[in-house]
Amino acid sequence: MKYISTRGQSPALHFCDILLGGLAPDGGLYMPEQYPQFSDADLNAMRAMNYRDLAYAILSRLIDDIPAEDLRDIINRTYRAEVYAYTREGQNPEDITPTLKLEDNLYLLSLSNGPTLAFKDMAMQLLGNLFEYVLAKRGETTNILGATSGDTGSAAEYAMRGKKGVRVFMLSPHQRMSRFQSAQMFSLQDENIFNIAVRGVFDEAQDIVKAVSNDHAFKAQYKIGAVNSINWGRVAAQIVYYFKGYFAVTSNNSQKVSFAVPSGNFGNVCAGHVARMMGLPIDQLVVATNENDVLDEFFRTGVYRPRGSDNTYHTSSPSMDISKASNFERFVFDLVGRDSAQVRALWSKVDQGGSFDLKGTGLFEKVSDYGFISGSSNHQNRMQIIRQVQQQYGVVIDTHTADGIKVALQHRSPHVPMLVLETALPAKFEDAISEALGQLPERPAPLKGLEQLPQRFEVMDADVDAIKAFIVAHT
Repeated sequence: MKYISTRGQSPALHFCDILLGGLAPDGGLYMPEQYPQFSDADLNAMRAMNYRDLAYAILSRLIDDIPAEDLRDIINRTYRAEVYAYTREGQNPEDITPTLKLEDNLYLLSLSNGPTLAFKDMAMQLLGNLFEYVLAKRGETTNILGATSGDTGSAAEYAMRGKKGVRVFMLSPHQRMSRFQSAQMFSLQDENIFNIAVRGVFDEAQDIVKAVSNDHAFKAQYKIGAVNSINWGRVAAQIVYYFKGYFAVTSNNSQKVSFAVPSGNFGNVCAGHVARMMGLPIDQLVVATNENDVLDEFFRTGVYRPRGSDNTYHTSSPSMDISKASNFERFVFDLVGRDSAQVRALWSKVDQGGSFDLKGTGLFEKVSDYGFISGSSNHQNRMQIIRQVQQQYGVVIDTHTADGIKVALQHRSPHVPMLVLETALPAKFEDAISEALGQLPERPAPLKGLEQLPQRFEVMDADVDAIKAFIVAHT
């Protein structure tokens, strides 16, 4: 298995060669040269597997340059019940991603039971162990540079803290995350963790990460790695829970399932797209956005129009306050028949601050062939859904998951199970839950008093050179 760039001007490489780097040298994103295919017999064999065995069955088809015994060991150390212990009452932590039935054909896929209470843990914990393994084998070190809108940062830091050969430099939008999210990151005192609060919005922080990644000399000299969802390892790990969710709510492979995915950067739902391309019987992939509805606009109109920082809204589902969806390029690569010249032409417009329109080209008309459909939500919608879910089902959900349920209900089919991917536990967004329900959400005992812990972070301007200088000074 080799990986190629969406922009077609970088050499094909094996998994371990792309694991640490993030963007390809030509500015594109890595994708499998071809998707492994799972047959009906494969799916039957996988149906009864536990999460670890299922992860191995899938990831071993995507990672063939780590010996089988070592890969299985990495997976077994990653997906342990004690790591994903924050399950809801009545759920079994051994399931890793248990499903919660709300009513017939409507489920939550619980992805937020890990150490930072967000779905990002599902991939990041694996990435931490993969990074440490590859670096040790090669006798190398890496400086991870990432940007977060709220959950990626803490998941990365909790996965990488104390890891040998790894330093983490995490950019976040200053004062635009929830207090819980900020405290999770900034309270870490590990010597290999550096938090930088950037004056601006997430997209500006993400642009800095891309600019540094595209400075090939600096990237090589300071061994810059990436853990944002531009990293293929993140997407690969997330594919697994689509299979797990599918098997949990079906009894045979003739049945189809739809997934509703709260989405900002398109990484989580991109994993669903890849799962579908690998043979998982997915009916619809429902993309749910908040007021920053760039993705919804595309799936409704064919126009991809990233917004500037001045037009990115600060919302009550802040992890989706993103107006330039980095992983969207991966889907468009498949949509255009893997024509990298066409991807380069489209993204030359995006990279210059423009947009593109696929309506009338014959391409937008193919989007439905991939099962995509979309919708958006706003503050009033999510407050209403949080109240409705609590009243009808006795379940408290976070704001992002509420966006997912709101859009899922718009596109729900009575005969097809709909799984809404839970984005985070409500404890991460106390102010919003308090507004919706008039009470604070339950918080796991080990995380009580988190905001009172000493915090360690730097506030900096959204300036590429300043961030580079900080990295150099702390390397």
